[in-house]
Amino acid sequence: MKKVGIVMGSDSDLPVVNKATAILESLDVPFEVHVYSAHRTPLQAAGFAQTAKEKGFGVLIAFAGMAAHLAGALAAQTTLPVIGVPCRSSNLDGIDALLSTVQMPSGIPVATVAIDGGANAAFLSCEILALSDEGLAERLEGYRREAAEKVLEKDSKISAGFSK
Repeated sequence: MKKVGIVMGSDSDLPVVNKATAILESLDVPFEVHVYSAHRTPLQAAGFAQTAKEKGFGVLIAFAGMAAHLAGALAAQTTLPVIGVPCRSSNLDGIDALLSTVQMPSGIPVATVAIDGGANAAFLSCEILALSDEGLAERLEGYRREAAEKVLEKDSKISAGFSK
């Protein structure tokens, strides 16, 4: 199975990264986590992206706050799918990170999830990998079935308690 490469621009992004790693662990998807900055360690970030495919990665997730352009910097160095996760910061509440992640030039796409959307980045990476991994596709389907059952259980309780 291909791995998911997770890169955060700063260890302050770790709480959002943890949302992604929890999902990947629950679906039994291998991953690696690194801290590389697009601006402070650009050579290491570029090198990671350039060699990711040959090292067995199938998708990359980039977590960055402020106007850091980590996802775009990685996407410029690989043809692997890159998912950007803009992280909330104290200055502009994540809007700056969202805009710097989503506004990519033609030919260098970055799939972008919601601000602090680490869980959805993990799910999207799994959906990408599941295109060529039937076992993962089945695990994703099972997760969705369980999620639907939980909602229906809550509906039953709420409906019984509040309907007249």
